Amino acid sequence: MLFNSLPFLYGFLPVTYAVFWRLRSRTSRYAWLAVTGYVFYSFWNYKFCALMAFSTLVSYLAGLGFLRWDDRRRRRLCLVVPITLDLALLAFFKYTNFLLDSVRAAAPWLPLPVPAPLDIVLPVGISFYTFHTITYVVDAYRGVIRPTRNLFEFACYVSLFAQLVAGPIVRFRQIESDLDAIDRADRSSHLDRGWSFFAIGLVKKVLIADTIAAVIDPALAHPAELSTAGAWLCMLGYTFQLYFDFSGYSDMAVGLGHLFGLRLPQNFDSPYKAVDIADFWRRWHISLSTFLRDYLYVPLGGNRRRPLITYRNLFVTMLLGGLWHGASWTFVAWGAYHGLLLAAYRAAAPVWDRQPAWLRRAETFVLVVIGWVLFRSTDFGMAATLLARMFAPHGGTAVAGAEVLTVMVAVAGAVALLAPNTFELRHRWSPLPALAMAGLLVLSMLKIYGSGGTPFLYFQF
Repeated sequence: MLFNSLPFLYGFLPVTYAVFWRLRSRTSRYAWLAVTGYVFYSFWNYKFCALMAFSTLVSYLAGLGFLRWDDRRRRRLCLVVPITLDLALLAFFKYTNFLLDSVRAAAPWLPLPVPAPLDIVLPVGISFYTFHTITYVVDAYRGVIRPTRNLFEFACYVSLFAQLVAGPIVRFRQIESDLDAIDRADRSSHLDRGWSFFAIGLVKKVLIADTIAAVIDPALAHPAELSTAGAWLCMLGYTFQLYFDFSGYSDMAVGLGHLFGLRLPQNFDSPYKAVDIADFWRRWHISLSTFLRDYLYVPLGGNRRRPLITYRNLFVTMLLGGLWHGASWTFVAWGAYHGLLLAAYRAAAPVWDRQPAWLRRAETFVLVVIGWVLFRSTDFGMAATLLARMFAPHGGTAVAGAEVLTVMVAVAGAVALLAPNTFELRHRWSPLPALAMAGLLVLSMLKIYGSGGTPFLYFQF
């Protein structure tokens, strides 16, 4: 089920909302949100609900263990066992065939048997809810949070449908106070902000991201036919499609959280306004970048040691961040690319920072666009073709719909580079902006009626 689908908008959401506000106790509201989360998840594949329930139960029991035991050995077990199980499940479902494919590719040069691929279906959202349970266990071990004794509260946190399948990666401590006060939530105080966030996210996804995708997807299916101008236009289109698609989902998730009295964290802070690559990662997919910082980069040593060790930590962190996005060597290369950029910026920051802000912003944007080539490409051949088209003059066939794409890139660029982001808005609509938003919502709904809802790009991760 998709946020931008008719069954969700006219069925699931109204029923979930109406019943939730009829319930009065904390536990009943926890239970209702947990159950609806599993119902929401079952629309993709009900069989994987058991997998999420298993991960939830293991981490919940680990939390009870932290409450009960003070000795170091048992607490270490409560830390290691659930994280090992979670990562093992994630590795099996997401990376087994990637590993087998890599072995098969190396077989002609190595004396290795050639294994057959396994029939494995990737559970949607497994990367996100796995990180939720890991942050909970690690924070409980560190004493950052006090684990909950209420199983329904923890199940609600893990399976909350608003952020279940594509984030943001919400740490328990970020919504703990709202969960504790869920029986005292004031529906009216959250309503306007919730619907405002949701409406803006829907418009970003349906009218901007999906319109761009309709033009660039057919064009990028044949990259060798693109001209230099066409390749740049398509990659600029993808740059904005990815942002408006994922930030649109994140806005909708935040809006849905508000509708149920839960304040989910910001996930995007105008990333294309970044003045350097480190600034970009402070603004892009904030919940993931802070996860990688706090649970990987800092434990590796962060920047507390000599420069070469810091560069290594940056590179390893981004390499694994790239692999998290998908079981493909192009994602690994994208992560490595950003690791090298972060290390290079750290080494050359005094020189870089002396440039005018507008120039730093433009240079950072171009570097990010180049990285998206790896992110979008299905293999290195496609990436090489696109980069060759972009940086060496080539003729080619015209992109079908180039006029529409040019307009959409201009509109998306103006919004992403000049306008305030969703969290910078007051969400108090005066009549004229409210009328304009209503018009955009009508157009979005007409588009959904006409073509149905399209999946969000980050569902695949």
